[in-house]
Amino acid sequence: MSTLTASIDLVPTAPSITAARHVVLELLRVWGTPQDRDDAALLVTELVANVVDHVGGEASLTLELTSSEGWLRIAVRDGSSVRPVVQELSRARPRGRGLRMVQEIADRWGSEDHQGGKRVWFELGPAQDP
Repeated sequence: MSTLTASIDLVPTAPSITAARHVVLELLRVWGTPQDRDDAALLVTELVANVVDHVGGEASLTLELTSSEGWLRIAVRDGSSVRPVVQELSRARPRGRGLRMVQEIADRWGSEDHQGGKRVWFELGPAQDP
């Protein structure tokens, strides 16, 4: 089985959230991956929105996709070394649930240091038939 990869540089601004979602949906369609495309789009939306909300400015933002051996890995790199934290749910704080969704939907996820910044990634296995 072949490995497919893509890397896209984006500006860390609000329009890049929608752009990342559309890029992921289109690449997964073209690649014919077995993953649930809506799950992948939702999770990448959360990761890119985190960069826009918490890093923004002149920081770098790179979207990476790899499809190999039935698995899909999507990562978002940025120039901030501050690692993401899954927050406790709170009615007093209506935001801050994105990483909890990543944790619940992705088969695996994590973050790692990358060239003075970080890479936050998730992996999705093949979609299961109901």
